[in-house]
Amino acid sequence: MKQTIAMLAGVLMMATPVAAQETALPKQMSWTAYDTGSAGYNQAVAIGAALQDTYGINLRVLPGKNDVSRTEPLRQGRVEFSATGVGGSFMSQEGAFDFGAENWGPQPIRVIAANNGGAINLAVGVAADLDIKEFSDLKGKRVAYIVGAPALNVNTEAYLAYGGLTWDDVEVVEFGGFGASWKGLIEGQVDAAFASTNSGLAYEAASSPRGLFWPPIDPDNAEGLARMQSVAPFFVPNVAVVGATIDGTDGYAGAGYAYPVLIGTSETDEEMAYAMTKAMVDLYPSFEGKAPGINGWALDKQDMQWVAPYHDGAIRYYTEAGLWNDEAQAHNDKLIARQEALSAAWEALKAEGPDNWEEAWPEARRKALADGGFEVVF
Repeated sequence: MKQTIAMLAGVLMMATPVAAQETALPKQMSWTAYDTGSAGYNQAVAIGAALQDTYGINLRVLPGKNDVSRTEPLRQGRVEFSATGVGGSFMSQEGAFDFGAENWGPQPIRVIAANNGGAINLAVGVAADLDIKEFSDLKGKRVAYIVGAPALNVNTEAYLAYGGLTWDDVEVVEFGGFGASWKGLIEGQVDAAFASTNSGLAYEAASSPRGLFWPPIDPDNAEGLARMQSVAPFFVPNVAVVGATIDGTDGYAGAGYAYPVLIGTSETDEEMAYAMTKAMVDLYPSFEGKAPGINGWALDKQDMQWVAPYHDGAIRYYTEAGLWNDEAQAHNDKLIARQEALSAAWEALKAEGPDNWEEAWPEARRKALADGGFEVVF
């Protein structure tokens, strides 16, 4: 797994601790992460502080505003790892959306570890003044669509699919950005929009005259979940306890996915991948609770059968920890075969040099997946 940078932030500390422990990791490291102030960025800073305190490692965190800007330095080998989301991991692996441009293509992403904390959900909120109870009730309602933000729109589409709906069943309202979509909900221009439950704009919407409601996801609704995961296979049912209208309650039964995900690529050195995985586990007590949502990095929260494959170095560590088994290996092997099929289809199409790349690649991509017996998404 490898990832234009708006700005550079150095994570801490000038002096190496006297009693720094030994690790195979280099003394100077760089990660890309979400933009400054985001949960992902703040978590990377906290992990960097633990690396400095324990190993004397200086971690530079390079914030990127979007999936491409987080992934480009990894692809170029300018950073060791990227703390990213489903865009920089799964969609990058798939060569989908922005990663389907001719200068990109499917990336050989490899997972090191992931934050599966579950304190929040990534969900579609609706204006409470509409008296909507289920996602199926969104039929005919106005739903936000963010121009140039495929990850957000796929997530919204997944929730619509859970309710048995598509974009054709709702009134699509386009916005130029995430913030504008939620301002639109507050001001009555749209009825539903996607966000993390702890987004500041979600709290603003909840306190507005319209109010806010998160329609539920029933974990026992197998058909609805199948429709949802056919659009976005990275979603899993989850009860959130943090967020607008959720804080102080028994929680909101919705859905979420791993965020952030620490990734390298197939080119990442195995010993470094092993050492980074081990460090994430060993350092957990040092960074636990040091940033919002950071506790999802705990070893017992790791999902060994996610939608992108693990690095061989990480697998070696998880095997030693007793978390890796034959089923996980078979799942990983299939994901790597999926990446290889996509890469072969990409190279074959590049050799053909079609004039209509934007239409030709998605078609070739889906055909390669179908021909290989892989699940076709996007």
